[in-house]
Amino acid sequence: MANDSDSAPKKVGLLTAGGLAPCLSSAVGALITEYSIKYPSTEIICYRNGYKGLLLGDFITVTPGIRATASALHKHGGSPIGNSRVKLTNVKDCLKRGLVKDGEDPQQVAANQLIKDEVEVLHTIGGDDTNTAAADLAAFLEKQGYSMKVIGMPKTVDNDVYPIKQSLGAWTAAEHGARYFENVVAEHSANPRMMIVHEVMGRDCGWLTAATTQAYRARLAQRELLPALGVSKERLDVHAVYLPEIPVDLDSEAARLKKILDEHDNVNIFISEGAGVKDIVAKMEAEGKAVERDAFGHVKLDAINPGKYFADTFSNLIGAEKVLVQKSGYYARAAAANPEDIALIKRSAELAVACAVNRDSGVIGMDEDQEDVLRCIEFPRIKGHKPFDISMPWFQHLLADIGQSDKPSLASQTSFHFKA
Repeated sequence: MANDSDSAPKKVGLLTAGGLAPCLSSAVGALITEYSIKYPSTEIICYRNGYKGLLLGDFITVTPGIRATASALHKHGGSPIGNSRVKLTNVKDCLKRGLVKDGEDPQQVAANQLIKDEVEVLHTIGGDDTNTAAADLAAFLEKQGYSMKVIGMPKTVDNDVYPIKQSLGAWTAAEHGARYFENVVAEHSANPRMMIVHEVMGRDCGWLTAATTQAYRARLAQRELLPALGVSKERLDVHAVYLPEIPVDLDSEAARLKKILDEHDNVNIFISEGAGVKDIVAKMEAEGKAVERDAFGHVKLDAINPGKYFADTFSNLIGAEKVLVQKSGYYARAAAANPEDIALIKRSAELAVACAVNRDSGVIGMDEDQEDVLRCIEFPRIKGHKPFDISMPWFQHLLADIGQSDKPSLASQTSFHFKA
């Protein structure tokens, strides 16, 4: 079957979309390599800048030279073919950005382009929005009598897609977030009574913050220290972890952290960028302030700045002299995939190409409902905003080890309880 060119699609398209993650470049390289080895007669085109390129008919044709050197993409971060945040059903936004003309339906424009390009299989590398949008597009085409299959690969540093055990790039993001803080933490020596807030990506899911904390503490355990001269585990450690899934009593936490600050002269906090956002947005709207949102309706977190908002609220309670808020998000998400992610990406690409040959549609992932088997998961089962399971033993142990909590419970409505 590996050399059965009759069953292979004659032409496939690739696109990456949404925010960056440390898997996009590697996944593009893995797909091109897999096709080139097993089905070299299959034509490959890559749409530039995700759905924007699809709407504009802007693509790169994969040449023999690209095929021969595609493995180089495993060494790079970002997306070699570019990303964008375009929602095909948001006609107003597509029109505003010049992607369609007045009176045109973006979904119809995209469908016409795929038909014109004779794409039989579209490989999408993105989050739940990217992949389900492609599935909707395939269904739209089916109604028009054109059969195109869509095979997605799950990209998100948040690791928050149902029912996928491990999203591509998330392991790498956690590792690089940990590396990032290894430098930032030295700022604790720049000022007495220092509070450092490390804001980690994670809109609705705290997995990345938890995993980054775990990775940082594992690396800290291997470092050579000199406690007698202030280079101690107590000063370099993480003292608090705040996630969207965990409600926090600021008064009790302030009392706990003030003791640490009094004893060690600094406090280090890891916080998910989405922690407390519901409270912050509600407060801003109550004050009559505008809350910026993207094309998908998501709150623009850079405009909200949860880390700073939390730091300003919290620092007064513990008596910190100076507060430093640092975000590792862009540093971590733009990294090249690490060996663990590359191994999963290659396995996923191999299965994706096999599914293309079989004309299957779905998202390639480790199916949590089927014992984490890597398979083509049906599109109707794919959805985002999966919360981090804070009952995981390793996370429970982490919280107990830093003295934060031994029995956290899931938040119901809000994450932080700010006083009026």
